[in-house]
Amino acid sequence: MTTNDAAKTSGAVSAAMRDHILLPAQEMAKLGKASQPVLTHAEGIYVYTEDGRRLIDGPAGMWCAQVGYGRREIVDAMAHQAMVLPYASPWYMATSPSAKLAEKIASLTPGDLKRIFFTTGGSTAVDSALRFSEFYNNVLGRPQKKRIIVRYDGYHGSTALTAACTGRTGNWPNFDIQQDRISFLSSPNPRHAGNRSQEAFLDDLVQEFEDRIESLGPDTIAAFLAEPILASGGVIIPPKGYHARFKAICEKHDILYISDEVVTGFGRCGEWFASEKVFGVVPDIITFAKGVTSGYVPLGGLAISEAVLARISGENARGSWFTNGYTYTNQPVACAAALANIELMEREGIVDQARDLAEYFARALASLRALPGVAETRSVGLVGCVQCLLDPTRADGNAEDKAFTLKIDERCFELGLIVRPLGDLCVISPPLIISREQIDDMVAIMARAITEIGAAHGLHVKESAAV
Repeated sequence: MTTNDAAKTSGAVSAAMRDHILLPAQEMAKLGKASQPVLTHAEGIYVYTEDGRRLIDGPAGMWCAQVGYGRREIVDAMAHQAMVLPYASPWYMATSPSAKLAEKIASLTPGDLKRIFFTTGGSTAVDSALRFSEFYNNVLGRPQKKRIIVRYDGYHGSTALTAACTGRTGNWPNFDIQQDRISFLSSPNPRHAGNRSQEAFLDDLVQEFEDRIESLGPDTIAAFLAEPILASGGVIIPPKGYHARFKAICEKHDILYISDEVVTGFGRCGEWFASEKVFGVVPDIITFAKGVTSGYVPLGGLAISEAVLARISGENARGSWFTNGYTYTNQPVACAAALANIELMEREGIVDQARDLAEYFARALASLRALPGVAETRSVGLVGCVQCLLDPTRADGNAEDKAFTLKIDERCFELGLIVRPLGDLCVISPPLIISREQIDDMVAIMARAITEIGAAHGLHVKESAAV
């Protein structure tokens, strides 16, 4: 293809996007007037633009490209399955890929979470988990037990129900968010502790939860829904012991504890699932998506406790049918992709590699604390962020901080690194196959971008930083 041909192709793609695609985060004033960068291909941890530029994929797509790009094992598995059996109705037929995948995931989940239900992605996984909580309490003869407790800064999806449970309030305007049975707790952001110790801050969060249960009535609350790390809300890592204490309270009041591991599952935090081994809790339900196929094809699901299911099945079923499902539940091609992805991850020790790289990744990010405008760095496993504030003493960024950070994000892109812009945060969660040298490359680009943009705002390099 000649340079002129490539330019024509790129122009045609950009025009088609401007004229026909409604983006998932569309600024309506710019509808039809702006287009996104056009990617042509990808390999390893890199994506390539139509003009031949190579970019480090810092967010791993959308927290999902665990094994990187160009993995033929996954592509071949998808192609084979598409040829032999591309689809079967989940309502009436069984297929080998879905059965084998369920068995495999059940071997990776903590505790007795051995029953797997497959959906189409993260939003439908969480939606199905919440619908299960409704079904569960109706079968148990507790129709009043339907309230859901969540946290501000949490993100759980884009269905009507999961959007109502999402505590990123910037997502709410101009949508009819039905939150009559949704109750929000404070964000467990350690920066919100103020003058309190982290221990005292945790005690207050726990007390808030107990007070909320008492005020609503434990007999009205179906579930507590929580991400181990509030990812899209700001890579917020709750105080140590948070999840275990909340789980104990849920057990006391017969409230389902649902762990939303759509981001943290499948190696992102250095374990197949983060709930037990990283955060010390075995939930009643775990939701997953993203990394289960490394983004090669949409798939999500949930793992449910056998003890929970025993209360509403067999002799306890009371004639009930669990009729929740989707056209693409148990989709054979998606399940085949997930099986190949997990097999690849096991063969190459990718989860172990992510665990081994976690400390190096954290230290590399921490080296940025000396730079102008960096208030904090934080990470677990291979998910982290750099919080950029013009005034580092602020707990949260204001409009000026967000504009400042967006300029840093844009400069990173110009220098060869994609970071996910989240307000005052530069978020990075690279493919788990990343090397130490590539982490160094990524952080070097961030350092240059932060320094340049900071200097343009009159900020000066700090004399020292604790690393």
